Amino acid sequence: MKVDKADIFVNARELFAAKGFKDTSISDITKKTGIAVGSFYKFYGAKEEVFLDVFMAESEQLKKDIMAEVDLDDEPVAVIKEATAKMFVAIRENPILREWYSRDVYAKLEKYIYEEDGADKWEDEYSYNMFTGIIKKWQQEGKFRTDIDSDMILAIFNTFQYIDMHKEEIGSQYFPQLMEYMVAFIVKGLQEKN
Repeated sequence: MKVDKADIFVNARELFAAKGFKDTSISDITKKTGIAVGSFYKFYGAKEEVFLDVFMAESEQLKKDIMAEVDLDDEPVAVIKEATAKMFVAIRENPILREWYSRDVYAKLEKYIYEEDGADKWEDEYSYNMFTGIIKKWQQEGKFRTDIDSDMILAIFNTFQYIDMHKEEIGSQYFPQLMEYMVAFIVKGLQEKN
């Protein structure tokens, strides 16, 4: 039986969804795929690498789904509020995306990203980059400030996920209203003229 990277990916995805990152081993993945452990390393350097591939595929699909559901012609506050709310609900419902909120898993993945993968690659592919085109459009239409670079605006939007990750410390009783206020205040600040 010829096995390729896609076979490992599919089986790893099923295991990560069912058991989580911590409770899935390379041995589990290879057993499900029907290959020797050594064969895994022909395609992936570590469990973290296959998990990040799976995670990114899930994240990309989520972004496509959200962008298809949100009315991008609506006002920026409404677009960002709706997209952010949909994103957080989907993350909580998706066992693979939810792993990002586990502090142990996050710390392990972050270390791997910075040591092996390069932070630039990860940051370019993660989260609110789905808004790159619409932010530039809003800037051209005068709906967003042009004195703030679109990459900086994306970085600002990316802070929403970290706020959500720490809602227990902030006080979960304030969510989701706190996120609605944050989005509104930030977007309105991006709309103010200099």
